[in-house]
Parts: sequence; structure tokens; C-alpha cells
Amino acid sequence: MIDYLWLLIALPLLGALTLILFGKHIGEPASGWLASALVVIPFLIAAALTVPFLNGAESETVFLFSWIPVIGANASLLWDPLSALMTLVVTGVGGLIHVYSVGYMHGDPRYPRFFAYMNFFIASMLTLVLADNFALMFVGWELVGLSSYLLISFWFVKPSAAAAGKKAFIVNRIGDWGFLIALMMIFAAFGTLDFAIVFAEAHGVLSVGLATAITLMLFIGATGKSAQLPLYVWLPDAMEGPTPVSALIHAATMVTAGVYMIARTAVLFEMAPISLAIVATVGALTAIFAATLAVGQRDIKRVLAYSTISQLGYMVMAVGLTAFTAGIFHLMTHAFFKALLFLGAGSVIHAMSDEQDMWKMGGLRKYVPITFVTMAVGWLAISGLFPLAGFWSKDEILASAFAKGGFFLILWGIGVVTALITAFYMTRLIILTFFGDKRWDEGVHPHESPWTMTIPLIVLALLSAIAGLWNTPVRLGLEHFLEPVFGDIHQVHPAGGLTVWALALISLAMVVIGILIAYGRYGRGDLPNEEGGYWTAALDGYGVDTFYGKVIVLPGKTISTWLAMVFDTKVVDGVVNGLAYGVRAFGSSMRVLQTGWVRSYGAAIVAGSLGVILWLLLQGGAF
Repeated sequence: MIDYLWLLIALPLLGALTLILFGKHIGEPASGWLASALVVIPFLIAAALTVPFLNGAESETVFLFSWIPVIGANASLLWDPLSALMTLVVTGVGGLIHVYSVGYMHGDPRYPRFFAYMNFFIASMLTLVLADNFALMFVGWELVGLSSYLLISFWFVKPSAAAAGKKAFIVNRIGDWGFLIALMMIFAAFGTLDFAIVFAEAHGVLSVGLATAITLMLFIGATGKSAQLPLYVWLPDAMEGPTPVSALIHAATMVTAGVYMIARTAVLFEMAPISLAIVATVGALTAIFAATLAVGQRDIKRVLAYSTISQLGYMVMAVGLTAFTAGIFHLMTHAFFKALLFLGAGSVIHAMSDEQDMWKMGGLRKYVPITFVTMAVGWLAISGLFPLAGFWSKDEILASAFAKGGFFLILWGIGVVTALITAFYMTRLIILTFFGDKRWDEGVHPHESPWTMTIPLIVLALLSAIAGLWNTPVRLGLEHFLEPVFGDIHQVHPAGGLTVWALALISLAMVVIGILIAYGRYGRGDLPNEEGGYWTAALDGYGVDTFYGKVIVLPGKTISTWLAMVFDTKVVDGVVNGLAYGVRAFGSSMRVLQTGWVRSYGAAIVAGSLGVILWLLLQGGAF
């Protein structure tokens, strides 16, 4: 079946093309079901192709066609345990989000086009994770950026949605600049962009300094895609798109690209300890920074957006610690419970007639029981409560930081505090949304979502509950599964014995404390005063967007305006116009010689002839 690996990309791409061309004729809901099928089928194919890895099968490369052989960039797909796991997450979670969207997008005038863009997003992400060289990976890298722009700004008639799409596109271009510089450096060093050659020869070709430079450039790309400091600012605004888009971006596709890329290039990062320390530090700081912002949000989707940035910080910290398996483990579990939480938030918004302000919710658990129960599972999973999925993956990262020791103990402390804050803001979200008094606007009649929306919630809740059991201190299933990928990498591993359980108890205690503090503040039924001071600052994102606007955007616009209106018109156009004026003036001055009289031309010829004779005589020394 490996010869049919190309179908994983081709099927959703075919869906995108079909719906763009014939979507209006296919109509609703057929276009939604077609798009869903063309993601679920690749999931089933990927699942069948993954089974041999459980029995120790070797990785394979599938050659499709010659593309740019001069740089070692063929259209070839790499099928190994890491790409298999990522494919299953992308198509599995993506398929559930597609099914959910069949009901959620009901009645939208651009219904078929929405699913065309969703299929295109899946195809783009699969291109990225299946690529066997940097050039093809970069194609997928850019295509997910385009896909996110199309979907975030899908409701482009809203100025906020149009602005959010542009913001995501532009911020990611900054990160992509770093990625592209890294590819140039890799090609200059190796003469190829093929993964197999680069990774095999890295230790013999690269010095520590060059490896550091390359990996730092790669990390700039990762900070854009995976929304890390300082390029995180696009992700909170990405919620302006339809909620299924938020779920797809935040859980299974774009934001995981940076973490995946670092894991895929682990051989290069292992050679650059300074880069690893920077990656781990940025991840930890992003985790706690975004968590403190999530606490102060009132929009239910915005809380989850900052939560995604925070959880991505955990993943980035993990790969910076060289705990690559732990980072991928948390990427997988986070995909389940974050997709669940976003889709649950969409179900709440659907029930509340598009209301997103938690201050105008409350008491919804009786009206949307399935949404409430499934979101509660997601709440406890992301908080890290035993024995749900988030507990195992998050604690493996924290235990790895503790085992690393030295400076990294500070990062462990930051991670533990972030766990407390996470439990606090997620409990706040659940209480404000589902408990307490009704705070709805008049005319709102909450109701449970249709089965197309609730079934994906139930499946994701189940995965959020049990997926963590794949990799526990007593059963390292994922560790063994990914061993062919990371087996030669010197990964940090959590300490054994009682230490790992003691660390887990500390983390669990922080989670319980966070839940209890939130319950004490919000569980009494009356809304606390959250005006001024920290609350206003957090609601405004600590003014980072305003700062970027004044320091980067405004000067950039000013310079661009001057270049366009002054330099271009007066200097560039002035030079071109000046040449034209000079040629015309010269022509006008010479025009007097064109009299049309034969005797004038004859006199000129005689004069010229005499001048030539005189010059020849002078040259010959006659005088």
C-alpha cells in the first residue's frame, strides 16, 4: 500500500479543486460530506500504513517525480513513525472538524467554498509533514500560511476578520524569512536539501557555530508558525474565522508545524546547545506569558487562543530540552483536547445565537448537556488532572526539565506555575459558561447542537481521556514507536523511581490549587469586579499590539509612504523623466540642422570633408 501514499495529499487536494469548480452545483450539505470523506479516507489509509511500524517496519521514501534535482529536491514523500503520527493527527482530528463543520456552517452562503479551503488546508499540512526534503517542506510551510489566510478571513465582509487574515499572513512572512535563510545556509553547506543526506552528514560538515546559525534561523520560522514570543500576536486574532477554522489551526495543522519542524531537524539542533537553550527558554516564557493573558479574557474563544499559545510553549520547551518525544506527545494530546474545547466553544456560541462573551452566559449545563460534559473532559485534560491525557504529556515535559537540572530547573518552576494558572483560567471559563445564574440577553434560547456537531465532541472527549495512556512511566509506548526517528538523538529522559511520581504530585497539587482558587473566586454565583489594573491590561494583551503598531507598523507605513510618494515620484521617476527631457532637448537643438535645402547639406558635406582632410594632415605631421 505504500505506493498509494500520494493519495493522502491527492484526495483532499482533489476535494478542494472539485468544490472550487463545482461547489455551487454540489450544494449543501453534499459538499460538506464530500470534503469530510476526502479527509477520513486518508486517515484510514494512514492508519493501515502505520500498523507495520508497530511491528518494527523500516521507514520508506516514496519517489513521485523529479522536481528540482539540482538542489536534491524531488517530489518524494517520507513515511516514518513521526510523519505517520502527524498524518494521523492531521487527518483524524481534521476529519472530525470537517464533520462538525457540516452542521456548524449550515446556511452559510459560501458553504462549498469553506470546505474547499478546509480540504486545501489539510492537503497543505500533509505536504509539510510528508516531505522528504526541505524544499518540499517549505512548499507545505507556505501553503498552510496561505490556507490560514483564506480561512481566518473567510468572513471578509467583517473588517476584523479581513484584518486578522492579513495579520496572520504578514507575521508569518517574518518567520518564513528566517526559515528561508536557513535553507540557503543548509544548501550552501551540503549542496542539497535532501533530509537523508543532510542528517547523515551533519556531524561531519557542520561546525557548532554554523549549526547554531542554521538552527536559530529555523527557530525564527518556528516562532511564526507555532506562535511563540515575539511572533505570537497573529494567533489570538485568528479566532475571527469560523470556529471550526480555529479548531483546525489551533489543534491539528498550522501551529503544530513549528514544533514538528524542530523535531524533524533534531539532528541539527542537537549540535547547537545554545540554540536548544534559547528554544527551551522562549518556550517556557511563552507558556507563562500567554497563560497570564488567558486569565483576563472574556471572549470564550480568546481564552482558548491564548491557551493554545501557552500549550505550544510547553511543546517548544520540550524540544529545546531535547525531550523530542515528550514534545510530540504533548502535541498529540493537545490536538485532542484543544480541538474538543474549540468545537465545544463553537457549540456554546451556536446555542447562544453567536454570543461569545462569557459575562453573558452562565447556567448553560442544563441546556447543552453533551457540550457541557465533553468540554468538562477537555477542561480537566488541559488542566493536567490525573489520569487524563494532558496529565501524562505535560508532566513528562516538566519531569524532563527537572532531570536536565542546572539552569533548566528555572524552566521547570515556570512550567509548574503555568500549570496552576492553566487550571485557574480553564476553571474560570467552565464556571462562567456553565454554572451560576443566567446572564443571557433577552431573546436568546440556548439549545443543544445537532448530532453532526456533538458526535465529534464525544469522540474527542474519549481521546482526551485515554490517549495519554500510550506513554506513561510504566508503559513507554510512544517512546518505542518513535525510537526509529529519535533513537540516535541524545534525548533527556525523566528520572526514574520515586522522583517522577513526586514531581507528578507537585504538578497535580498545583492543578488542584488552581481549580480551588478559581472556584473560590467565581463559584459563588456573583461576578467579581474585573475592571482596571491587571484585568484591563490583560484584556488589551498588555498593549503588545499597540507597541508593535507604534514601533514597527507605523514607521514602516511612514517609510513606505515616503518611498512611494516622494522617492519614487521625484527621484526614480525624476531620473527617467529627466533622461526623456534631455533626449528631447538634444533633438530639438539638432533639429535646426535639418533645413531641407540641398545646398545646405552640400556645404555641410564640404565642411566635413575639409575637416577630415585637415585632421589627417595634422596626424601625418605635414605642419
